[in-house]
Amino acid sequence: MRRPKPQPIRNKLDLTDRTQVRLIKKRLGLSDAELITIVGRIGNSIPAIGKEAALQRASALSKPADVAPVPATAPTS
Repeated sequence: MRRPKPQPIRNKLDLTDRTQVRLIKKRLGLSDAELITIVGRIGNSIPAIGKEAALQRASALSKPADVAPVPATAPTS
């Protein structure tokens, strides 16, 4: 008998499927290590992974750069 191929769940990431992993990494701009740590921490829900990636990106942008303080000078007049 011909059985239909089981369809993957659309909102879950299957880490064994290289195509899914590649597309999610490209769409979210993540590396292998970043994706694996996010999935290990929050699970394989694609919307949750996207939210976590956005939070990481926002926290990385909001950190101030390390700038040495400029010594104040007295006004000359």
